[in-house]
Amino acid sequence: MKKEIYWLYRGEKFLPEKILVVDDEKPIAEILQYNLEEEGFHVLVAHDGEEALRLAFAARPDLILLDIMLPYIDGFSLCRKIRDKMDVPIIMLTARETEVDKVLGLELGADDYVTKPFSMRELLARVRAALRRVKMQDKVPALLTCGEISLDPDRMECKKGDRAIDLTYREFNLMIFLMNHAGYVFSREKLLQEVWGYDYLGDERTVDVTVRRLREKIEDDPGNPLYLCTRRGAGYYLRRPS
Repeated sequence: MKKEIYWLYRGEKFLPEKILVVDDEKPIAEILQYNLEEEGFHVLVAHDGEEALRLAFAARPDLILLDIMLPYIDGFSLCRKIRDKMDVPIIMLTARETEVDKVLGLELGADDYVTKPFSMRELLARVRAALRRVKMQDKVPALLTCGEISLDPDRMECKKGDRAIDLTYREFNLMIFLMNHAGYVFSREKLLQEVWGYDYLGDERTVDVTVRRLREKIEDDPGNPLYLCTRRGAGYYLRRPS
């Protein structure tokens, strides 16, 4: 029997977080659904890209577990379509473990990448970490500024001067963390722990990919960054222009 967990607020009953599982292999989807529901999540399931896109926009899930090899719309294309409209955390699931596939998924806006076969314990840890990071956004100040750059965590908006900058969920969280600790240098490992979550088990190259994307968006000259700087042999830091 699956567990049913509800959150109570001022006497009202609220359902827990919704997770959309997208996998064309029905046995895998069923295993994921069973284990997630055992942990108290409300689970939606799609077996092809078109169904997944419809459910994502209609149900507005709190997190998406997304397979790459899908009928009709592949996982990479689906990730891009969803990310264009929503800031929901996306964890990609795939049997393809080449570095090119991982980098492509991250470039398209995925927040994490899990290779099949995976342990359910690891996957659940990553799901909880991603959802926990969303909740942490409520604890940051209303507006963060650094030079010409400003972040509005409530609206998930980034601007450089009057120009709006479109950031992914992960890019935005990295900027929040660095702006809250401007001037301090953080190693890739430390950033993985603080931004991706202490139980994130991914490659440190994930940080490099995200930093490179951010520089292309916020810097006038990404090769000679004014804000998002590198301390050789140590890590990354955010510099406040004088």
